[in-house]
Amino acid sequence: MTRFWLVRHGPTHAKTMTGWTDLPADLSDTAALARLSEHLPEGAPVISSDLSRAVATADALGRRPRLPHDPALREIHFGQWETRSFAEIETEAPDHIRAFWESPGEIRPPGGESWNDLTARTWAALDRLLGPPDLIVVAHFGPIVAALQRAEGVSPESAFGHRIDNLSVTCLTFGPPPRVFAINHLP
Repeated sequence: MTRFWLVRHGPTHAKTMTGWTDLPADLSDTAALARLSEHLPEGAPVISSDLSRAVATADALGRRPRLPHDPALREIHFGQWETRSFAEIETEAPDHIRAFWESPGEIRPPGGESWNDLTARTWAALDRLLGPPDLIVVAHFGPIVAALQRAEGVSPESAFGHRIDNLSVTCLTFGPPPRVFAINHLP
């Protein structure tokens, strides 16, 4: 059984919907990165999304075996909403954006993906990665919450209630039975 150590990438400081937009992470808090690296299992392989904020965060975790970057671990694709603020989109399409956030499932931003698309992509990636006893996965809010939804067996709305901070660790297995060891742990 693989224990997934899900790490959210370093902060981007963006105040917009940033899914597939490739923004760099601010990794200037070297003390936080050192605590994070110390907290994670020594020798466990690391895989990350292919977006630079996740790649750079994974690189900052020190000398660990690296697996190839995986685009299936990317954040949700916001399509035409990428790099736009919630308020801006709400002005144009209030019902659409509210439904997207309040009833996650099949609703998609124009040209983007739905929550169900993201969960299917994330779950398939994590299933492919089963094998080692411990695996460090540097990803984004969406894939981490999708993994929690599966491990906890809860609705998307319930999973969305979790806070997932930058440089936090969420640790879980998919079982049997599934177990959640930590959510949003800041070492």
